[in-house]
Amino acid sequence: MKKPYLERLKEGVLLYDGAMGTMLYEKGVFVNQCFENANLASPDLVIEIHTAMAEAGAQALITNSFGGSPIRLASYSLQDKTREINARSVELARSVAGDELYVAGSVGPLGKTIAPVGALPREEAEEAFRIQIEALYGAGVDLVLLETFKNLDELLLATRVAAEVAPDIPIQSQFSFRPHRKDSLSDDIERVFSALENEDAVDVLGLNCSTGPSYMLDILKKIEPSVSKPISIMPNAGFPREYEGRQLYMASPEYFAEYAIKFLDAGASIIGGCCGTTPEHIRKMAQAILSLGKARKRHTMVHAIHPKQEITIEPVPLKERSNLGAALASGQWITSIELVPPAGTSLEKVMEKAESLSQYDITCINIPDGPRASSRISALVTAIQMRSHTSIEPLPHFTCRDKNLIGLQSELLGAHAAGLHNVLLLTGDPPKVGNYPEATGVFDIDSIGLISLAKKLNQGMDLSGKPLNNPTAFVIGAGANPTAPVLTREIEHTFMKAEAGVEFLITQPIFDVGLLEFFLEKIKPAGVPVIAGIWPLSSYRNALFLHNEVPGVSIPMDIQERMKRCEEKEAGIQEGIRIAREIIAEIRSRIHGVQISPPFGRLETALSILES
Repeated sequence: MKKPYLERLKEGVLLYDGAMGTMLYEKGVFVNQCFENANLASPDLVIEIHTAMAEAGAQALITNSFGGSPIRLASYSLQDKTREINARSVELARSVAGDELYVAGSVGPLGKTIAPVGALPREEAEEAFRIQIEALYGAGVDLVLLETFKNLDELLLATRVAAEVAPDIPIQSQFSFRPHRKDSLSDDIERVFSALENEDAVDVLGLNCSTGPSYMLDILKKIEPSVSKPISIMPNAGFPREYEGRQLYMASPEYFAEYAIKFLDAGASIIGGCCGTTPEHIRKMAQAILSLGKARKRHTMVHAIHPKQEITIEPVPLKERSNLGAALASGQWITSIELVPPAGTSLEKVMEKAESLSQYDITCINIPDGPRASSRISALVTAIQMRSHTSIEPLPHFTCRDKNLIGLQSELLGAHAAGLHNVLLLTGDPPKVGNYPEATGVFDIDSIGLISLAKKLNQGMDLSGKPLNNPTAFVIGAGANPTAPVLTREIEHTFMKAEAGVEFLITQPIFDVGLLEFFLEKIKPAGVPVIAGIWPLSSYRNALFLHNEVPGVSIPMDIQERMKRCEEKEAGIQEGIRIAREIIAEIRSRIHGVQISPPFGRLETALSILES
């Protein structure tokens, strides 16, 4: 009979198995299939792989449940089988492990970003982890193995859920690093392992996946002297290379065996393999280290990492970030005019218009980012040019449609480096409403997550929690739609935006004053200044188009009738200006400014409204 897991680790190195996913792929389960469903569809195949790993010398078997959360299984319409798939994974591993080998219940990340940065509610993430871990625990695993996590907050959340669900078995929490630049490596490692070392629920901490043995050895050497808990190391068989449509891992079993000895010498308590490692890799490692394990137990003098006092950088005061920020801080009336980047290759006309506006008392110029999913010159490039060639501040939009999290953070950092401090952060129109409906929308996060990211940058921290050399100084804005079809949801999202860190809101075009006033009253406790969107109509046809074809625009029938009575083109333009002036006069005491979107870029229309 085997000893309790943590007691066993005190006796010497423990060897884990290799890659279940790699072996399933080798045996014909393709990457577009659910590997975890093999527990139900091909149990003999899973048992065959476990058996090969055990015969190679593995002393612990990992269940085939890495992607077994209901959120990941939903991609294959298997979420209703979550408990069955996970319980069966334990049964199959136990059938091979018997009473001699340990069975580790594998739990991987959820594959979605958790709020506030992502769209996955924290409660839903907790419930997903809870359902999976309950199934593994109920089926009798010896420990919970949290592996291949690349987000520290998600790993800590999973760890704490595991501690609640399975309080009497060990929790092994493993992070996955990709090679970093040398100047950031130490900071990232210290941040992660300080958190894991000081998290009471973590019994074993470690590394797995993403990189080969050499890089993991570097990390192990850095952390071992300052970690008191057992350390696990499970590298990939190098980086995969594509050959004739297959992903091949090139690190040989002999190479792995050499590094297994180095891992042991450097203080690892647990050694195993991740992606690309086969029973032969495990066999060679077993031959190399199991005879040495008892003689090479850790006897290092440990100086445990203590959590650093959290570094909090006070954001740059709002009034010092930009003219817009100063106006918001002092309660001044704000005026903005929208200039849409062209679809062609020249910004000359846009720059001419921006320069002509410089002589007026206008706070900023609003620059949309591919409005209605159109492909135009980049809003960021337009804003940089505008800042360089005019004296008026740009307010570029950033949408979540076209870039993933990495790209969005890069764009924001680039904007700050270019001296752009005003940003309007939006989810963005879906591609299907634009000229390229077949294009893929990214939507890693929504506007709420993007606001949270910008706030982190203003506090001197990037998305992963790594300190920046200098904080950004963004004035963070977002959109609001007082005429949304489901207004309760829009109000709820507005409060979420306020909690995430938004500092002003610009509404969709206002034509129904009553709806705006109702919306303003409901969101008043959020305390966020509101700038009203004003779109002067140019004709009855223009009114019908906006009302019927532009998302978020609703034009009351009385206004449509007023425009319908205008038979001449100029009469329609003037009536649109009068309507805009009336709306502003009626709502001025309730808002902090206006953002005017002149039809067809006619600046004289916008200026005529502002002059009133």
